[in-house]
Amino acid sequence: MARGGFRRNKIQKQQGRGQLQAVSTEGPFIEWVGKPEYFRHTLTIDEKEYRYESDSTDLGVEIGEIVVFRFVDHKDGLIVDRRSLGKWIDPASFQS
Repeated sequence: MARGGFRRNKIQKQQGRGQLQAVSTEGPFIEWVGKPEYFRHTLTIDEKEYRYESDSTDLGVEIGEIVVFRFVDHKDGLIVDRRSLGKWIDPASFQS
């Protein structure tokens, strides 16, 4: 049985975790009319640089915290998925 249509190989997303060491923010940028402004953040996590785009300057995480995220190893560098950046919560810190 033949499959119909064109299929493109999907880029495999990876999961990362590490300590956020530095953040630099550029923007706001507007690519075309009608698109909301966005900011480009360059995140340094465990000595590696990642690129992250968001609609605000506030990332929701602070420097020195352990963060978790999904990313793609793209030809332009390591790119963090939108809305995947968050603070890692240590399970040992929960009290019953």
